[in-house]
Amino acid sequence: MKTFYTKNLLPFIFSLLLMHAATLKAQENQLIEVTGKVIDQDAKVPLAGVSVLIKGTIAGTTTDQNGQFKLRSKLKFPFKLVFTSIGFKTQEFDVKESGLQLNIALVTQTIIGNEVVITASRVPENILKSPVAIEKLDIRAIRESPAPSFYDALENVKGVQMTTASLTFKIPNTRGFNIPSNYRFMQLVDGIDMQAATLGVPLGNAIGPTELDIASIEITPGAASALYGMNAINGMSNLITKSPFLYQGLSFYQKSGINHVGGTGRDVSNLTETAIRYAKAFNNRFAFKVNLSYLRGTDWLSDTRTDQNPNNLKSANPSFAALNGASNVAFDGWNKYGDDVLAGSNTVSVSGLNINGQANQTLNVARTGYWEKDLVNPNVDNLKFDAAVHYRIGDFAEISYDYRIGKMDGVFQRGNKIQLDNVIIQNHKLELKGSNFLVRAYMSLENSGDSYNVKPLADNLDLASGGSGTAWGAKYKTALNTYATANGGTLTDANLAAATAYARQQADAGRVEPGTQAFEDLKRTIIGVNNWDIKSSAIPDAPVTGGAALIQKSRMYHIEGQWDLSKQVKYFDLLVGGDARQYSIIPDGNSFVDFSRAIADRGKPLEDGSYGKNIHYKKIGAFAQVTKTFFEEKLKLFASARYDYNPEFDPKLTPRFAAVYSPDTHNNFRVTYQQGYRFPGLFEALSYVNNGRVKRVGSLSYINEGLGYLDNSYTRASGVLFNSAVNAAVAAGSERNAAALANRDLLVKADLPKASPEKINSFEVGYKSVLLENTIFLDIDAYTNTYTGFLGQVQVDVPKGATVGSDAAVLAMLDANRDSGQDRYRVYTNAKNKYRNYGSALGVTYNFYKKFTVAGNVSYNKIKSNEQNDIFVTGFNTPEWATNFTFGNREIVKNLGFSAVYKWQNSFLWESPLVTGEVKAINTFDAQFTYRIPQANASIKIGGTNIFNKPFLQYAGGPTLGALYYAAVTFEGLLNK
Repeated sequence: MKTFYTKNLLPFIFSLLLMHAATLKAQENQLIEVTGKVIDQDAKVPLAGVSVLIKGTIAGTTTDQNGQFKLRSKLKFPFKLVFTSIGFKTQEFDVKESGLQLNIALVTQTIIGNEVVITASRVPENILKSPVAIEKLDIRAIRESPAPSFYDALENVKGVQMTTASLTFKIPNTRGFNIPSNYRFMQLVDGIDMQAATLGVPLGNAIGPTELDIASIEITPGAASALYGMNAINGMSNLITKSPFLYQGLSFYQKSGINHVGGTGRDVSNLTETAIRYAKAFNNRFAFKVNLSYLRGTDWLSDTRTDQNPNNLKSANPSFAALNGASNVAFDGWNKYGDDVLAGSNTVSVSGLNINGQANQTLNVARTGYWEKDLVNPNVDNLKFDAAVHYRIGDFAEISYDYRIGKMDGVFQRGNKIQLDNVIIQNHKLELKGSNFLVRAYMSLENSGDSYNVKPLADNLDLASGGSGTAWGAKYKTALNTYATANGGTLTDANLAAATAYARQQADAGRVEPGTQAFEDLKRTIIGVNNWDIKSSAIPDAPVTGGAALIQKSRMYHIEGQWDLSKQVKYFDLLVGGDARQYSIIPDGNSFVDFSRAIADRGKPLEDGSYGKNIHYKKIGAFAQVTKTFFEEKLKLFASARYDYNPEFDPKLTPRFAAVYSPDTHNNFRVTYQQGYRFPGLFEALSYVNNGRVKRVGSLSYINEGLGYLDNSYTRASGVLFNSAVNAAVAAGSERNAAALANRDLLVKADLPKASPEKINSFEVGYKSVLLENTIFLDIDAYTNTYTGFLGQVQVDVPKGATVGSDAAVLAMLDANRDSGQDRYRVYTNAKNKYRNYGSALGVTYNFYKKFTVAGNVSYNKIKSNEQNDIFVTGFNTPEWATNFTFGNREIVKNLGFSAVYKWQNSFLWESPLVTGEVKAINTFDAQFTYRIPQANASIKIGGTNIFNKPFLQYAGGPTLGALYYAAVTFEGLLNK
């Protein structure tokens, strides 16, 4: 399929559109020149950087430092010039003859209302008349935000929930079902899907624009699949960069800050970010730009030590009161690895104990494990470079090539925490666009560098220095009995806590401890080993151990195009388009394997060092959108449909219908119904993770061949209840096997379905208005979503060599038979229930006095409960209520502006396979002051987020976020003549 794209389809499309562009160019006339000057109508001063475009074309320029511009074209008279600048009302001027010297005065406009957006319908439209909810941050809004970077400013947008996994890694989400690796929210940069496919996560702004190159951000909450395909069912963002034709010159940005000023678990640390941009255009035909930035800091720390397996749970030891609190031997802590009791991967069942005179008592004991802070690197950086060349083919077409590369560190959460170290992502993009067409092809190259998986690192540290689970459990039991003999001859409530502490100390003898050279040496060795679950010769004399290296070097190829045929169709506007994508996955033996190999060989390298044949995952799609206006353009109807096909699934048709009614220029009502589908992401579909003692597997049914987790397994949750009941019966005098067979009805057959794409039905209404002479902007929306076949993870146990329901299968489910009788899998699969969530969001901006502005937004999101529990927890992971309140003045005195933001959200339950627990309410203040120095084209910004330093978590198991104080200086448009 890759060969078909690159050798056939791509050249054909580009040739077709180049011929179209050449035809348009041939129709042009003699070269004409238009010059002029643009000033601020109120201040009577020249305006630099004003965009001057010929309407309906791609031709244009910008004003220089004196407000002057020169534009050349071969168009026929008359044509319109469109003048736009941030903070001013857009103005059009008719050009009817050559040789004109224009004098244009722009009027200040404080409140948005004439903003143009593209993302919602893939064509330019007024934001007030968008058929779906959409938010836009322009350059001025970004500059006036107290957020430390433009990407952080998304956190203040109505309806957006930002998840900070790391200082360098932030993921937005809208309308519920949030996870740190968010498959349901698409992130674009100039139309490029920003994802590290095999890492299984969108990249945020890791290789996106620099602070100097961002022009605007558009965010659409809710489903966008009808136009953008299978990843955008919860929403999308599009970061739009500056054109080198319109923003020229040399720009420089330097930010310095401090974080960890108390309460975050680290010492006070420095944060620095430097960026430089240079752009130049020649004769309004050729232009280029170059961007370089570097950020370095000390990462936020995940070190919450809450026990998610307290003694009152059946998975712990509820029978022994002396084990409460700090003495819980089945402790399963947030941000600790190697103690994973709830997954059943690091639990030792110590049976046959005599406690309080009762024989055959059992303790469930967790391995000691290691805290996350001892396993990850606190120092992170992000180096980004991009360059682009643009060439205008006449006034109607422009061809460009863009290259991006980013190197980043950080921590993100998938099924486990992943330490990213020297990850390198590259993008190549070739694009041809005109006023009514676009074709774009790009590829992404991924190299995970020196990254590693935190869980197998912790597991293998324990195994390599503390022995296997069986050996460790035997030492633990011997030490318990030794302690009992030396202290009254038996274990009692009075001495059990001390006995278990002594037993752990003895069992851990020889285990490497954080802070020692032995720990660092073994950690370094394990990180360098690729196989996660077999003994490695790299660790001499190790009992049973493996490695933790994350090695992924895969590719994504994408091509798309669209054509606006509105001028060729008489009765309505028509937009058509399509795309094709292929992932080429290089098996690494850990996350992805060659499924054509025998099961026992999938994680083993071949003689050439590879792990088998590459895996290909692909899809194609096409869409059409029809729009029609009625009643003197007061009513606009939209209808679109998209067809997507992935060879692993049945084809899917995705419709969207919308209506926007504008009885006057101030009031705009909309209603939208749409469906959306999401094929399983690459990791959800094809992963085969040798993750310690629980293997994580993708949703495609052929992966199951020879394993049996779909049709011959019990749910792990039922296994916990089953073993608890068996232990209680044994403690009361029953024989263990007899107790197991007597409690067999507690075991629940998983009976997992064949995977299918996730589906959403979405209904949305909204209202946008500009009131009181353009001083109040009002935006409200409400939605309801219904998910069918929701994709998530469930853990199941497969009895080895036995059929579910048989006596042998029941006995295999005993914890005592964990290693010999069971294979455990965490499976990506579809939920059996339907899920409905609903909500609303309100945003208001009021320019109440001169340049003073107040703004606020509030969002409400809720999920409707089902009567019966599903096979897994879906994890809505969203606060019911969240709000932002902003107060500011962009020029309270000459050249000095300020803004402040208060953010609040209520507490909510976070559920995930890794950590489940309550996230407490958040309320913080951000603030900034900006001083502009016009004569130097410079500005100085001083501010902070969470300025009162109230540490908080955004998700369970996530880092503790504290205050960040910063100062930044920016120079723009230098050397621009």
